[in-house]
Amino acid sequence: MRVLFVSSEIYPLAKTGGLADVSAALPRALSALGVDIRLVMPAYPGALLAAADRTLQAEFTDGDTITRVFAARTPDTGLPLWLVHCPSLYDREGSFYQDAHGCDWPDNAERFAHLDRVAARIATGELVPGWRADVVHANDWHTGLLPLLLRAANGERPPVLFTIHNLAFQGLFPGSVMSSLGLDQALFTPEGIEFHGRVSFLKAGIRFADRLTTVSPGYAREILTAEHGCGLDGLLRERENDLAGILNGVDYEVWNPATDPHLPVAFNASDPSGKHICKMKLQEELGLAPTPDVPLLIWISRITQQKMADTTADVLPELMQRPVQFAMLGQGDTALERKFRDAAKLYSGRMAVRIGYEEPLAHRLYAAGDLLLHPAQFEPCGLTPLYALGYGTIPIVRDVGGLADTIIDANEETIRAGTATGFAFDQPTGTAMLDCIDRALGMRARPIPWHRMQQRAMTRDFSWDSSARRYLAIYQELAPAASLPQLAPKLPGPERDRPHDRRKDLGPVIAAAS
Repeated sequence: MRVLFVSSEIYPLAKTGGLADVSAALPRALSALGVDIRLVMPAYPGALLAAADRTLQAEFTDGDTITRVFAARTPDTGLPLWLVHCPSLYDREGSFYQDAHGCDWPDNAERFAHLDRVAARIATGELVPGWRADVVHANDWHTGLLPLLLRAANGERPPVLFTIHNLAFQGLFPGSVMSSLGLDQALFTPEGIEFHGRVSFLKAGIRFADRLTTVSPGYAREILTAEHGCGLDGLLRERENDLAGILNGVDYEVWNPATDPHLPVAFNASDPSGKHICKMKLQEELGLAPTPDVPLLIWISRITQQKMADTTADVLPELMQRPVQFAMLGQGDTALERKFRDAAKLYSGRMAVRIGYEEPLAHRLYAAGDLLLHPAQFEPCGLTPLYALGYGTIPIVRDVGGLADTIIDANEETIRAGTATGFAFDQPTGTAMLDCIDRALGMRARPIPWHRMQQRAMTRDFSWDSSARRYLAIYQELAPAASLPQLAPKLPGPERDRPHDRRKDLGPVIAAAS
């Protein structure tokens, strides 16, 4: 089973959010199941430097533009990787999608259409002799043109699975890009890729992919409704039989307080005493008062309306009347960023704000926090609360999307049963959020049930294996002729001398696929 996995960002080569984590961890889990999975992403400068074993795979010109495709491996997992190197498109200051002022790059349509064109040529065997994809797995709007390009390609094409990570980000561009991207003008209709007078890369992916997934069962249901469908709910209802919600997992090789290299001390569910030291060290690092008994509320997320950052900013004066410390790491809306920075000055010693994203600091925040504040207007999956659970930091979430699938609210019944893992509120209001925070602080003041909840949180298993098997079952449905992973080559040594029938390992997957 040869799978080409295409994404705009893959950790640790490039990361702005959960897409990068998924694009690293899911391929690793699929590889462990025997899939020959190859990754494709843009050769941003940092990615090109970090990739291991780089060699030039292909080179071609398009007018005055030179593109090189480098074969490489991911530095952490060693998975095969192709980097699309086109400096005029990917080598720039700012983020992968925006300039230093937070404005989208004006040529984003061309930048990611180019990624898709190169990925299509790799998938069909044109650029890489001897390797051709059985299935293409495209991710989010940046790869939305890939299913369309493969349908238009000459000859036999591999089927495409398209994963929607966040329906709100649709890759919308003026209709004029149709000609500059070389797309057939006949596609610019509501039945094609036109969306309210603009081109939608995301709509192209939904329209032309063979199968669709999104990142939690709850979100898969929600996006079929007008409230959460972002204007694409009609199209999604047309394709409901091709859509599945598969919960994202956690890579416990990366997110594990027992082995995390970013922490001052390790700890685990059996011996969580190191969490206390992590909290004291973080308070010192961020300039918070050294008061270990005061609950530390952390925020690790984008500072946007989707994440209810505007609501949180509005209720900060009331929140800070409670006996809490608040530490925030994130970036997003510049006006909201300014509000939180100003508040940190006002509540010096009790509130700290870091604008941007720092991976090591994120790990230290998870380890130090008592509570994670993670509200949302909508939430496709919500990896941040899943990471927090593993570090014994209890999430406060809104009961929506993937958060409703994963966080069990602490009420009388779930506390008594020992199943509670967090606190959830329903309405997207400041009042509902503060009431939920008060419930959490009340539980925090009760040491015995609080530590039981932490124990339950830290022992929950959200590893990728079961989700990866569901993806593999879809690949097998799409490419039944390649339905069994290749047997590992026979190598010297006692572990390789005995024949091994992988069909026994994959029996449930094969049954699901059939």
